[in-house]
Amino acid sequence: MKSTRLWTGLAALLLVTASATLNAADMPGPMQPEDIKWGPAPMLPAGGQMALLAGDPASSGLVSLRLKMPPGYKLPPHWHPTDEHVTVISGTLALGMGDTLDKSKSKILKAGGYAVAPSKMNHYAWTKTGAVVQVDMMGPFGITYVNAKDDPRMKK
Repeated sequence: MKSTRLWTGLAALLLVTASATLNAADMPGPMQPEDIKWGPAPMLPAGGQMALLAGDPASSGLVSLRLKMPPGYKLPPHWHPTDEHVTVISGTLALGMGDTLDKSKSKILKAGGYAVAPSKMNHYAWTKTGAVVQVDMMGPFGITYVNAKDDPRMKK
């Protein structure tokens, strides 16, 4: 009886290992930093750039993107329909919660820092030095600015 369980366990382990190998082979090509395609982000203030790493921002499911912000960049108070997971890749990024961008109430994150902005919670960001951040969320992506005048899509 014990040997049957042992063989069943080994068979299951081999099946899981084979499945993981197949999934790794089917994995989309890994990306080096120089392979990332940056472009303007019309939903962000001028100067910010965005790169889509994975997913479809217009559909449901996991979305991973990167934002590149130049020194002195400010992202006014806004909210999203789903939680936003932010990891600082390089530089420093200050994050705060609330309806107004208040630098004194911000938490400054350095490279490797991480934060979660819960869904529908007003938050803002700014960087003195410039920053690249990765944002992971469940789609569909949406952004609503607290003050409509801050929405760059309304300025066209």
